[in-house]
Amino acid sequence: MRASPSKSPQVLDPEQVLQGLHPLMLSGSLLISAAVGLQYLGQWRVMAWVFGANALRIFLNVLLSKVFARRLAPSVVEWARLAVNVSILAAIGVLAGWSLLLWSYVPFSMFWLYGMNGSGRGRALVYIGVMDGAALLSGCDPFEPLAFSLLAVLSFLMTEKRAELLQRSLEHIIEQREQLAWAQGELRLLHERAFEQEKFSSLGLMAAGVAHEINNPMAFVTSNVNSLYKDLKQQQPLAEPLKEYVDEVLPATLDGIKRVNAIVSDLRRFARGDPEVYSEYDPNEEAKAALRIVQGQLHHVRAELELGEVGNVVGRPQQLVQVLVNMLANAGQATAPGGVVRLSTREETDGIRVEVRDTGMGMTPETLRNLFQPFFTTKPPGMGTGLGLAVAHSIVTGQGGHIEVESTPGKGACFTLHLPRVAHRPSRSTGDRVSAAAA
Repeated sequence: MRASPSKSPQVLDPEQVLQGLHPLMLSGSLLISAAVGLQYLGQWRVMAWVFGANALRIFLNVLLSKVFARRLAPSVVEWARLAVNVSILAAIGVLAGWSLLLWSYVPFSMFWLYGMNGSGRGRALVYIGVMDGAALLSGCDPFEPLAFSLLAVLSFLMTEKRAELLQRSLEHIIEQREQLAWAQGELRLLHERAFEQEKFSSLGLMAAGVAHEINNPMAFVTSNVNSLYKDLKQQQPLAEPLKEYVDEVLPATLDGIKRVNAIVSDLRRFARGDPEVYSEYDPNEEAKAALRIVQGQLHHVRAELELGEVGNVVGRPQQLVQVLVNMLANAGQATAPGGVVRLSTREETDGIRVEVRDTGMGMTPETLRNLFQPFFTTKPPGMGTGLGLAVAHSIVTGQGGHIEVESTPGKGACFTLHLPRVAHRPSRSTGDRVSAAAA
């Protein structure tokens, strides 16, 4: 299966935040400057000094933001702006008096002094310290700087906390969107694989129908060739060309027909979708049937069959064939031309042991951990659904057995089936579900 998304949401860039707030901060600074200047209406010298100092402050701020910001580091520019603003405002306070409108600069400045990096708090403390120090040294009432400093600190902290909460909310929303996109991708993948599985099921039913149709004419061919062989054997003496038919051609033909009939019978039994009843069977015969079914997929390797004396067992032979067909096909796909795929059986103390061993590419530890997970596959898209081994695992464990897998990258793999002598019989509902999945 695919892993869940691990991409973390992007954090907002502090410089982007400042750039976005810059027009509003400039407008607010102009408004407060105009209000402070108009407070001294009639005191033209003071009014001119206030307007001139504020105009210089605003000009230097614009110069730092538009010109020097391209040449200097952002932190250097912000500290320079801090020095310009706090020095000019402190000078206005000392020369023109510390009016309440002038003190409103302090909490207002906290908004542009705030940043998402660690220097925001330091700049804010320096700003408040310089303003309060200049006010106290010039004889200002101590409660005025105290009141506005408290308001500034609270404004800064509330702004910082609110931005932090908004950032968390944004990260949560982005994470939910990524999880939703990942879930949609997984759902789409599952839908595609379910569609492929349905297609394979339809192909299985069609194969069963084709095998059934082949079975009838093969019965006529078998009967006719067998009759011809018997009639020719009874004709004495035979012409020389006919002797070759009786001694070599017809026996070889009957042997080929027998193999075709066996393959057709195996295919019909393998593709049948009906729930299979428990019965006594010979595992060696089912192993031979599975090897015949996948013989076409093993043409590039050397297929070896090593059968021991295992006797009969009780279980579902059709399901065993399905498990072996899947494992033999996988072994053939994982093995390069000239390699070996070996199918072997032998008796154990409490049952039988069936091995499918290959000399293929092997598997990594990660692949081994996820091998029997539904829809897990290492094959390219369109080459597998990732259901074969999951169904095989369900079949074997459903009959009371278990599967062991040994593999090393580059050194092949070995699937070992341990089956009991008498398969366990699960409840009817469970057995039907396994049979339906196997079909």
